[in-house]
Amino acid sequence: MQELLSDFNIHRIQLKNVTEVTMFILIGLTDDFKLQGFLFLFFLPIYLFTLIGNLGLVVLVIGNSRLHNPMYYFLSVLSVVDASYSTVVTPKMLTNFLAENKYISFLGCAAQMFLFVTLGTTECFLLAAMAYDRYVAIYNPLLYSVSMSPRVYLSLIVASYVGGILHATTHTVATFTLSFCGSNEIKHIFCDIPPLLAISCSDTHTNQLLLFYFVGSIEIVTILIVLISYGFILVAILKIHSAEGRQKVFSTCGSHLTGVTIYHGTILFMYVRPSSNYTLEHDMIASIFYTILIPMLNPIIYSLRNKDVKEAMKRWFERNWFIYKVHIQH
Repeated sequence: MQELLSDFNIHRIQLKNVTEVTMFILIGLTDDFKLQGFLFLFFLPIYLFTLIGNLGLVVLVIGNSRLHNPMYYFLSVLSVVDASYSTVVTPKMLTNFLAENKYISFLGCAAQMFLFVTLGTTECFLLAAMAYDRYVAIYNPLLYSVSMSPRVYLSLIVASYVGGILHATTHTVATFTLSFCGSNEIKHIFCDIPPLLAISCSDTHTNQLLLFYFVGSIEIVTILIVLISYGFILVAILKIHSAEGRQKVFSTCGSHLTGVTIYHGTILFMYVRPSSNYTLEHDMIASIFYTILIPMLNPIIYSLRNKDVKEAMKRWFERNWFIYKVHIQH
């Protein structure tokens, strides 16, 4: 009887320890105070540029009638996703650079993971939808307005978000139903899946399989859509005889291909590999690249390599400069 009571008490203590983890600590990149100050000053301008660049691109698309077509609607939605994606991670990271206590609540951590996975997955699907849009526009331009009607492109945008939400829900539920009874220190800058699995005291084999197969399947499907679309685009390019026509196609497709290559390359490196190959320190650097740097690079890539966007920006600056001069003269 005494042994049974002893076992019961041990089990109760274990359950108590499991339920007591209500906060996590985000260890971050470094515990060196001077280096943290430097990193804050380094990442703050990047975050501000990300917001200004992406939201500025949205304003440009909305305000310029020449950019009112599905290609730029997709681009503006991508910009909103990038701005939101960066906002889910960066402000908390910047705060932690200056804070002594780097805590995040259990629910806050779950919310951050859910939003992060939702937006990341949505971006994958959006990049695939943008490739399909370019294929329709270039391979059969006469039927573009019919093939890419508002009903079609709005359905693709909504489907991208729904796919992101479903994928995020799966991983968030699977991760936060695990037991966290040991360390609550997350060796990362935000609540990503691999570092949370690393500190769980539950069997995470199923979670590892979910991560590998779900992310792998999404990557395979979206990359295949991009490759097939660009295969048809290449065939169409070979049929174009004028150098000017080919240049226009390359200017609109080159930026998208650059963005796709950078984004998917990083995702594949991060998630689609055996769990034995995970190195949290290296993964942290890769995470910074695709959550903070890629959202900053996208508006640059799509602006500098797109003639229509550059012309729209030029007209916007010229108009505002003219208004400013008139105002000064009066």
